[in-house]
Amino acid sequence: MQTAKDIKGYRQELREALSNEFQRTAMDNFAMFYRGARARAFAGMDLPGMIADVAAAKDAAMAHLDQLLAEFTANAQKAGITVHVAATGDEANAMIADIARAEGVKKIVKSKSMTAEETLLNHRLEADGYEVTETDLGEWIIQLRHEGPTHMVMPAIHLSRAQVADLFTTVTGQKQDVDIPKLVKVARRELRRKFVEADMGISGANFALADTGTIGMITNEGNGRLVTTLPRVHVALIGLDKLVPSLSDALKIIKVLPRNATAQAISSYVTWITGPNACAAAPNGKKSMHIVFLDNGRRRLAADPVFSQALRCVRCGACANVCPIYRQVGGHTYGHIYIGAVGLVLTYFYHGRDKAKNLVQNCLNCGACKAACVAGIDLPYLIKEVHARILAEEGRPFQNTALSLAMRNRTVFHGALRAASLLQKPVTGGTPYLRHLPMFFAKDQEFRALPAIAAKPLRDRWADIKPRPATSTIKAALFSGCVQDFVYPEQAEAAVSLFHGRDADLAYPMDQTCCGLPALMMGEKKTAKDVALQNITAFDDCNCDYILTLCASCASHLKKGYPRLLADNPVHAQAAERFAAKIMDFATFARDILKFAPADFTGPATKTALHAPCHLCRGLGVTEAPRDMLKIAGLDYAPYDEEDVCCGFGGTFSLKFPELSAEILKKKLHNVAATGATLLVTDCPGCVMQLRGGADNLKMNITVKHSAEVLAERLKK
Repeated sequence: MQTAKDIKGYRQELREALSNEFQRTAMDNFAMFYRGARARAFAGMDLPGMIADVAAAKDAAMAHLDQLLAEFTANAQKAGITVHVAATGDEANAMIADIARAEGVKKIVKSKSMTAEETLLNHRLEADGYEVTETDLGEWIIQLRHEGPTHMVMPAIHLSRAQVADLFTTVTGQKQDVDIPKLVKVARRELRRKFVEADMGISGANFALADTGTIGMITNEGNGRLVTTLPRVHVALIGLDKLVPSLSDALKIIKVLPRNATAQAISSYVTWITGPNACAAAPNGKKSMHIVFLDNGRRRLAADPVFSQALRCVRCGACANVCPIYRQVGGHTYGHIYIGAVGLVLTYFYHGRDKAKNLVQNCLNCGACKAACVAGIDLPYLIKEVHARILAEEGRPFQNTALSLAMRNRTVFHGALRAASLLQKPVTGGTPYLRHLPMFFAKDQEFRALPAIAAKPLRDRWADIKPRPATSTIKAALFSGCVQDFVYPEQAEAAVSLFHGRDADLAYPMDQTCCGLPALMMGEKKTAKDVALQNITAFDDCNCDYILTLCASCASHLKKGYPRLLADNPVHAQAAERFAAKIMDFATFARDILKFAPADFTGPATKTALHAPCHLCRGLGVTEAPRDMLKIAGLDYAPYDEEDVCCGFGGTFSLKFPELSAEILKKKLHNVAATGATLLVTDCPGCVMQLRGGADNLKMNITVKHSAEVLAERLKK
């Protein structure tokens, strides 16, 4: 499988994928179906508890990987199985080819296996002259097309029935109807002959039970059982990460895997195999059975204190199902062999830095994958960590070095923003937007109108607007973030106006700077740490009970990111925990601390839609407070599908991958427009920038505002 050598080439691959309208429609339809179906599949169940059980079971297994392997090997050998261990994919392929040669094999049938995809097993066996047939319907289709899967569970989801009909017409030499049941019958007819003729069957496995030497497979087609029972030789290629102590551990995974993969309570087949079965075609009347365990970086992963959690993956594909990027471009460009968010991590360990370095940059950090992971893997965090490691190994590009130097020095950073506010005048055209961008910049960013930098930042306005209560029972400090300080100070001013007359004080430490999330997103972990310490120090003397921020991304990073970034230093870790404990988002603060009620507001019941920022609803778990405040303020709240799906901003993501950002944004705005709402409210200035600029560019009758602005406008004077 080819991977672009640089980001320019990778972007070209993405543009080509975006031009595939059928694929995008298919992915879109599936994403919409999956969302509701998954919720129904887990309805009434303790999903957090189940996730915790799976994570604990997998972590415990990987901590004792070699002991489990030894136990499994001993029990499997007692059952008549020959066990092999391969250090690399090439070694695993060679072992299987040697088994085929020793057994006099000519024809091979395979059931679906991502581990076999990982090693490119078919390539090796076909090069050695064996006839290899994939027997899963989707895998057979993509094998005939000479391409890899675009999804771990549904490998041919990107293809239309017409494409499959044309393919089967070519394969059979007979015209095939564009009719799914008929096409399935064609596949069944063609493949049944292969099962009967095969000398060897190759499978993967979802589990390897150490206490009995049993392997377990979860499938939705009968081909898995045919592959493992009919041929006289059975070889199972299994990653070391599939080892578990016993059946009870496997059952914890079975409880969640089908529900998370395809929204089924249970898959069609759950198969357990302990030793070779009787086989009349074998010389001694019994099947020859081999298991090849694959390392290929798994031991390295298991020993890594940061990345070991990636081995919890149960291969359900849900991280792709919910990913806004995968939804646009599919798995052939959003993975190397392993697909989706987990693929961005595993590619680095299984296939090398050169295959991973472009992929790991293509992440919105929206957290949808983490929220959908039934193994509790913090995928966005791991993706950023892989990016940081690659930069450390390869060196930093110029833009990273420049960003780091600027962000570490608040005076330089803020000075650059002040200078930009003066230099931008020729391109604003007297509007709040950068209307006449230089062509080298405008070419990729024309999908939205970008905001101008404010003439006077928030910090320069503070002395005039700060609350001056006679007494105060509420003591808070404002973290503005760089966007509300230098681009949208009016949002913070609106929030400040809500404090007047509410016995609440609000401080603004002048030494605060950017939260540091943009640096972390670019892989600059050291810079992110330095910035975190600057901000914690800036708020040390505030004597406040709350640190209020109107930016969801800042809030999530300050509360969750800072303690993790500074965990390696006990003194800094304690300071970060104290700081994080005070962080509160705007909607929660307005509802629970300032305690606004409907009597405080006036104005027409404007039909209003909400965009739930990723870092608020998933990063902080705040879902109801923003909706409650819309209703409290007397607005006519208009729900719509996918309120919590990313708007496509992702900070520097929208600059690096504008084509993807534009399509995700367009989908979001069209969903809003379908409600008939003329006002769109959100609690993140980055989302305001993206949504307002997109609505302006598309000439849509939608006004986009921060919720603080809306509340301030409707507050009774």
